[in-house]
Amino acid sequence: MFLRLPQVKQYTCLSKSSIYRLIDKGEFPKQVSLGSRSVVWVKSQIDEWCLSKIASAQY
Repeated sequence: MFLRLPQVKQYTCLSKSSIYRLIDKGEFPKQVSLGSRSVVWVKSQIDEWCLSKIASAQY
């Protein structure tokens, strides 16, 4: 399943700039190009990223 940027922002509670900053640092899944003006993220990769953040949280 694919997610568009607004869905990724809502799902992760991150801003657009934070998402792209994390991608540049290699700390967030990269988007997949579907065409010259269309990118999406793979939902399973976003799920894994979220789970890794939960697992590394200090309680």
